[in-house]
Amino acid sequence: MRMKIEYSAADLSEIIGLAWADDISFDRIKRDKGIPEREVIIIMRRNLKPRSFELWRERVSGRKMKHERKFKLLGMSQD
Repeated sequence: MRMKIEYSAADLSEIIGLAWADDISFDRIKRDKGIPEREVIIIMRRNLKPRSFELWRERVSGRKMKHERKFKLLGMSQD
């Protein structure tokens, strides 16, 4: 059974901001905030308007930067 985590409005705002940022990977969000990619997606789905969520998913789905391993394979550095 999955435990439901409650986030403050400030935490949600910060998580959403990090998820929208082009230069912040899901790996970094997990490392800094302890929130895995799957949970970030759930947070975005629950807190954005449906069309905004669709646009965000389209945006991050094609970005190697959102996944550090893929980004590193290109020989680039994030930090």
